[in-house]
Amino acid sequence: MEVSAIAPGIYRHVSYGRLPNIGYYPSNGLVLVHDASAYIIDTPWQVADTRKLAQWIANQGWTLKASISTHYHDDRASGIAWLNAQGVDTWASAQTNELLASQGDALAKHTFSGEGHWLWSEQAYAWYPGGGHTADNIVVWLPQAKVLMGGCLVRAMQTQSMGNTRDAVMSEWGDSALRVLDRFEDAQFVVPGHGDVGGPELLMHTADLAEAANREIVDDE
Repeated sequence: MEVSAIAPGIYRHVSYGRLPNIGYYPSNGLVLVHDASAYIIDTPWQVADTRKLAQWIANQGWTLKASISTHYHDDRASGIAWLNAQGVDTWASAQTNELLASQGDALAKHTFSGEGHWLWSEQAYAWYPGGGHTADNIVVWLPQAKVLMGGCLVRAMQTQSMGNTRDAVMSEWGDSALRVLDRFEDAQFVVPGHGDVGGPELLMHTADLAEAANREIVDDE
């Protein structure tokens, strides 16, 4: 796992999972720091790396207060159970908790419903744009640094496919990306679930890929 600064008080953590026919594959998350308190946006892929990230936070002299997961897959939520056991406030949308429960995984302690919800003294804003990579995917806006955690709704510029579409809502994905672009058009940094950090162009790229993928689906029918 690697941690690096991308903006004042914002750090990207990169962890790895092993995928069939691909091997080790990187996954992005963030750490937000405000007044010596730290907040994780998407836990690392492996539980062991969530422990390492918590230790890194402690080594900086910060107190880990809370986390939020942007959807229910392991590369976003596998650390929830461990964080719960440490007394950390874990957050997810009500829809994400329902999907976690459906597969027997640990649930976040706190949920929200509706389109958007402010977190942590308005340091972060969780927003649901519609289905995409999954039915429950949200984005998290960090207004002070103009950083958007797009999660797996957003595809990196180096990718030319939609990636894992097993649980995708393909009919909504492109429109959801465009709604995010319209809502957070002044983002300085957009962090995809996997791959390099970019800007708002990642959202248009995602919408274009989704449109192409949906054309292929229609052509195959």
